[in-house]
Parts: sequence; C-alpha cells; structure tokens
Amino acid sequence: MVNRCSWATSSPSMQQYHDQEWGRPQHDERALFELLCLETYQAGLSWQTILNKRAAFRRDFANFDIAQVAAMGPTDLARLLHDSAIIRNRLKLSATINNAQVLVHWPAGDSFSTWLWAFVGGQPIRHHFTTGDQIPATTDLAQHISREMKKRGFKFVGPTVVYSFLQAAGLINDHLVDCDWAPERQTKER
Repeated sequence: MVNRCSWATSSPSMQQYHDQEWGRPQHDERALFELLCLETYQAGLSWQTILNKRAAFRRDFANFDIAQVAAMGPTDLARLLHDSAIIRNRLKLSATINNAQVLVHWPAGDSFSTWLWAFVGGQPIRHHFTTGDQIPATTDLAQHISREMKKRGFKFVGPTVVYSFLQAAGLINDHLVDCDWAPERQTKER
C-alpha cells in the first residue's frame, strides 16, 4: 500500500503531482517561475483546479518561458482574459507578466534560484508533521521572503502564496512523516 500526504489522494493528477513534483528541490529558473505562477493562480481556489488548467497555462504562457512572458503586452493580456481554459483574473495575469519582467531584469550576479535558495542555506527545511492540520498556511520565513520579493518588484506574492511556493519547489519539505515520499522514508529514488 502507498502512503501519501492526505491532500494528495483525491485524483490521479493530484497523486502524480505529489509523487513526482511537490517537495522536490527545484533549481531550474523556468520551473521555479511556473510553480510561482501556479501558486499565484491557486490563491482562493483548489489545487485540483490549477492542475486541470495547467496544460492551458503552459500553452498560453509559452511553457512559462520567462523572456516570452515578459514580452507580453496589452494585446496578450486581452487575449488571456478571454481564454476560458485558464483562470481569467486580470490581477493574477498581470502579475505573471510583471513577475517575468522582474526575472528578465534580475541584477547581475546570483540567479533567482541562487537568491531564493540562500534563504534556506541551500538545503530544504524539513518539518516533521504527522497530520495535515499541523502544516501552517505561512511562516516567519515565508513572510520574510514575501517582503523581499515585493522589494524586488514581484506582485501577488503574499506570505501564503510564498509558503505554498516554497513547499512546491522543495525549499520546504512538508511531506507528512508517514508519507512514502518523506525523506526519512525514502529508500530509493522514485
């Protein structure tokens, strides 16, 4: 029998996301941008809704190619607002374009990934929660990173969105202790 975190058992797509992506350390800039965007769209909605629309988001945002998204303008935004296959929230869509522009104009030196991972010393933070209700909606760390991201010009990156992003990108590992994907239960690469 497979043991998963309780939130991940509702559908095959949730199981696949949990098993193959959630909580795995991610350093790729494009993948980090995609996860940040998806967490932005998830605010106020279910993660299942976002997974159901992920292919359409990838289509509309050139597979989350940062430069292509950063180059989008008012015509693109108008087109996106008419696409019923995605979340048509003007603020969230505008934030996606804005956040790509922030990444395109990232200062010389460290990459976004390096900058982000420095907040956790380059290693995932492992919590040892036994039930889903122990997992917080945000933490002091997420609040700090949220403030720093806003200083850099990111939009729609409140502490709750940032905490979910940190979990998704593997900076924080919140797999429950009895989950087969918890680090202490991993005996081989899945």
